Amino acid sequence: MADLLPPPVDRPAYAGRWLTDAADMAPFLMDWRRRWTGRALAVAQPDDTAGVAAVMRWCHARGVAVVPQGGNTGLSGGSVPDESGRAVVLSLTRMARVREIDTDNDTLTVEAGCTLRAAQEAAAAAGRLLPLSLAAEGSCTIGGNLATNAGGVQVLRYGNARELCLGLEVVLPDGQVWDGLRGLRKDNTGYDLRHLFIGSEGTLGIITTAVLKLYPRPADRANALVAVADPEAATALLRLARQAAGDALTAFELISHTSLSLVLRHMPACRTPLADASPWYVLIELSAPASAAPPQQTLEHLLEQALGQGLAADAAVAATGAQFAALWALRENISEAQAAEGKTIKHDIALPISAIADFVRETDAAIAHAFPAARLVVFGHLGDGNLHYNLSPAEGVDAADTAAQAAFLADEPALNRLVHDAVARRGGSISAEHGLGVLRRDEAARYKSPVERSLMRAIKQAIDPRGLLNPGKLLAKVDAAAESAP
Repeated sequence: MADLLPPPVDRPAYAGRWLTDAADMAPFLMDWRRRWTGRALAVAQPDDTAGVAAVMRWCHARGVAVVPQGGNTGLSGGSVPDESGRAVVLSLTRMARVREIDTDNDTLTVEAGCTLRAAQEAAAAAGRLLPLSLAAEGSCTIGGNLATNAGGVQVLRYGNARELCLGLEVVLPDGQVWDGLRGLRKDNTGYDLRHLFIGSEGTLGIITTAVLKLYPRPADRANALVAVADPEAATALLRLARQAAGDALTAFELISHTSLSLVLRHMPACRTPLADASPWYVLIELSAPASAAPPQQTLEHLLEQALGQGLAADAAVAATGAQFAALWALRENISEAQAAEGKTIKHDIALPISAIADFVRETDAAIAHAFPAARLVVFGHLGDGNLHYNLSPAEGVDAADTAAQAAFLADEPALNRLVHDAVARRGGSISAEHGLGVLRRDEAARYKSPVERSLMRAIKQAIDPRGLLNPGKLLAKVDAAAESAP
């Protein structure tokens, strides 16, 4: 809306860019999945925290909404504005400096716009490990990782983004700056405010800098692809792996036959090292310091036990660095391979590990009965209870067949309800690591109690009473249906 655009003389006074040209703003107005597109008054790209505060004061004084944005790689639509054209997108990508590495304290202080890969490389250059690892690490940013409480493949050993963060600097809705950049592992002086902002999806404040935990770099790593009969066997193998490897167990990924088949179909460079197909697979990684037993030796001993106990039908252990990377490529390319088949319906769910086998068996059967044309593409982080329980159109449906693809997507609401009700019955969560954003915002209201929704809204009201930060995200509009939901 042209009448809402601020005149050039009225732009916030700060160091950085202020974009109002439509072509310049366009990359910031569409999400990575190209599912949501919005409009904005302007895109602000401050160079420092003072600039973020200046933009927030400017917007607060004028009642202008602000949509914080990192690398814009999210999967739930949480980082783009709506179509009203009344918000400013505040991009943190120009704030990408590593402020400090403290090797005695094992901490990294880094600005929010730094990509995860750049932060990992800075830690590696100092002989340390930043263990957060995601498929989008070359473009996702630390601020976005924290705002969505990102997970990834090493949560089993190191925890998700929340567990890796010791301190934050945050700009509040009115432009005040909270300096909580303390690299302390013990600080028992009241409410732990950083946890309000981690996972809040930019609805309470804008994370500008973080203090992250570092770890010693592993001296050695080993991985293996293991054929298993079903998720029950995979869960039993996980239990055995924990007993045999302890803290050396770094990742434990569950992969369905369909998921692996898609990778082999669409990724010509990928090969399976196993002679025979299996209904399910597990990708295991172990890592250890130089003082510990070699991970490959431990892994081979573990697999001998698994084969002997009938938990595994076959296994292939990587013998070289190239083979190690090739095994991980089978897991990391699943999402891209599924996208090559056409439209997808994604479910990022968390369950108690003990409930996963039962969930998969019963929910697979329910979908096969109610939606026989839907094809399940199931994989995920079994070690921490996070499954990507995805669906694609039936085998043979052309990705270019728009009518068939649209018919498949027409079932999405009913499929979501079936899957998420099954998750809720088992004490799970409908969003494990992707956040609610717009995609799961309204559904979440169905599964949260009135008390929980009330507490979340009370926090939002206390910190952002005018509702200017990332409006329309995470918190659903309270309506009669939501209030009456179980």
